[in-house]
Amino acid sequence: MVQLQRFYIDGAWRAPASSRVGTLVNPATRKEDGAVALGNATDVANAVAAAKAAFSSYSLTSRRDRLDLLDRVIAVYERRAEEMAQAISREMGSPITLARQAHVPFGLGHLKTIVDVLRDYEFDEMVNGTLVTREPFGVCAFITPWNWPMNQIACKVAPALAAGCTMILKPSEIAPRSGALFAEIMDAAGVPAGVFNLVQGDYEVGQALATHVDVDLISFTGSTPAGVMVAKSAAETVKRVHQELGGKSPNIIAADADFERAVRHGARLCFSNSGQSCNAPTRMLVPADRMDEAAAIAAAVAGELKIGPPEDQATEMGPVVSERQLKKIRELIQAGITEGARLVAGGADVAPGLEGFYVAPTVFANVRNDMTIAREEIFGPVLSIIPYGDIEEAVSLANDTVYGLCAYVSSGDPEKTQAISRRLRAGMVHLNGSVADYAGAFGGYKRSGNGREWGRHGFEEFLEIKSVFGHGKTAVA
Repeated sequence: MVQLQRFYIDGAWRAPASSRVGTLVNPATRKEDGAVALGNATDVANAVAAAKAAFSSYSLTSRRDRLDLLDRVIAVYERRAEEMAQAISREMGSPITLARQAHVPFGLGHLKTIVDVLRDYEFDEMVNGTLVTREPFGVCAFITPWNWPMNQIACKVAPALAAGCTMILKPSEIAPRSGALFAEIMDAAGVPAGVFNLVQGDYEVGQALATHVDVDLISFTGSTPAGVMVAKSAAETVKRVHQELGGKSPNIIAADADFERAVRHGARLCFSNSGQSCNAPTRMLVPADRMDEAAAIAAAVAGELKIGPPEDQATEMGPVVSERQLKKIRELIQAGITEGARLVAGGADVAPGLEGFYVAPTVFANVRNDMTIAREEIFGPVLSIIPYGDIEEAVSLANDTVYGLCAYVSSGDPEKTQAISRRLRAGMVHLNGSVADYAGAFGGYKRSGNGREWGRHGFEEFLEIKSVFGHGKTAVA
């Protein structure tokens, strides 16, 4: 059992100001697996003060200094990659193979990508004789989720470090192991005192970060309702707010696509990480006359997946993260049945012998876009297959959602595929099974958030713009 009883503040591991403690539960066994100290406003104030003090010097460091720091972080991260994979698997139930092949590499990918961005970035430009320069934004607060912990920590911390910002990280209190290990990595890499700070905690810590007058920017990843609360709390101090929120991503499969391949790929992607991905393609749109075919293929995928303990090398899908999440998913599955969707695979129960928070990969066919399972973000391994008459209707159905994070399109005609992608109201579109690119811009439209992460666009979110008029000219009398 792990005991996370210290916070990393001003370059040292410090005891928390409060005695509040959260219990950690292993999602694969439902058994208590440790404890984490839960901070309060005093801990936040101490961390913010450290970050503010460090900003005056760190913001003036050279490009070379920051590149050297990032190189050291990468080197330590690589040495501790297996520890990180084990921590992620244990805390949120990811199969160990997925933790090794995706969770940990995603964090490393963001660190390496930001090195490339920083190395060649032009901070200054001349516009009509005016110097327009980009400078570090200031003290940043990061609230990160449990579902892709290293992806979300690294894609915030790496660009902030590269930009010259200082920061406070609050990982999810449900899955705090990886965040604590990341703080150890930062310490071992020699990050200057106060530049990176870690305060574990729950809503109380998040609220204190959002309202603190000396936090200049807050970046939040999580549910849309929680993101709204963060934005409201931050409004009084007019701080910059980044939000990477929920999604209900459509996956349009055209009649001329490689149909079986597209359906299989879409189903597997939906079920990956136990369906706990904000950009998962949870709404599959197929021609109405091929509904039965799509349902049969997706159901076969669901039946093939190996569900089991995360530590088992053969496991392809582990448990969901918590009992609360399990209850929510089961309620939404029941809503789908009650509202008339056709259940063709899965449901609330799994094979006997699995004691954790397991949900079988579930497929609904003949789903209407006004059903609850097509409107709400389930955040579990639940696929809704929706029929359409023609591409015009498919695009209309795809855009008929309050979310706009991601979308997917499969078609045998490249021009048609690209034309459809331009009509989709989403921040990201994957064409014909394409994978994400660390250099791309990650983020969404509508209630899926604002701002962008990853690559150059994510880096620029941590820069403030200054215009210097008369730069290089003699003084006016």
